[in-house]
Amino acid sequence: MTISATLIARLSNAQSVCVLTGAGVSAESGVPTFRGADGLWSKFKPEELANFNAFIRNPALVWEWYSYRKKVIKEVQPNPAHYALVELEQRIPNFTLVTQNVDGLHRRAGSKHILELHGNIERSYCIDCSAFANDIVLDESKEPPHCKHCGGLLRPDVVWFGEMLPEGVFEQALGAARRCDVFLCLGTSAVVYPAASLPLEALEQGAYVVEINQEYTDLSSRVQEAMLGKVGIILPQLIQALQHQ
Repeated sequence: MTISATLIARLSNAQSVCVLTGAGVSAESGVPTFRGADGLWSKFKPEELANFNAFIRNPALVWEWYSYRKKVIKEVQPNPAHYALVELEQRIPNFTLVTQNVDGLHRRAGSKHILELHGNIERSYCIDCSAFANDIVLDESKEPPHCKHCGGLLRPDVVWFGEMLPEGVFEQALGAARRCDVFLCLGTSAVVYPAASLPLEALEQGAYVVEINQEYTDLSSRVQEAMLGKVGIILPQLIQALQHQ
């Protein structure tokens, strides 16, 4: 993949960069989409488990699913795309990483300024008093965990179907998209709103918008550059090109 001179120049001179990452970045680390045909959970649709009504109806089942997901995520590692973004952040005065992923891999890689639009699977909170808890692990009884403060049910701190995004997080992401010089859209189909509106907002404000994905999307024809391939291959090449400036 040849990195364009225009993109290198734009990034070299950028004071503000906003990046949006999606499931494609995590998939390159081996994080499954949990929609596969094999395994224990193939008979469930994510929509049937990742919603509040399902949780209230059967919290033990939902927690068992999330415990399985957490175990899978803990066994994978950040990939070259994650580490390339850490390097990019170190080069840009005003850098914002917006992610739709809940796996925490960006943080594990060393990224600092992260906006997690859909929450983080490692965190939990009480549905009664809203107190946070970290690293919840089910014991052998597989009973759903309860809050140590009030005894209420704990739930994973992720955005379920039909729920609003965390308060203030999208507003921060929108501000970053509107003020950036360069916007990178990485490993996402850019169809899930409101996240999908971020590159469009950046375009409207005159940013140079680049998409890197393994397939073309509805966004591809609207951006200045659409690069087809793995983010974990193309992004390190881009960082290497920047270092030779």
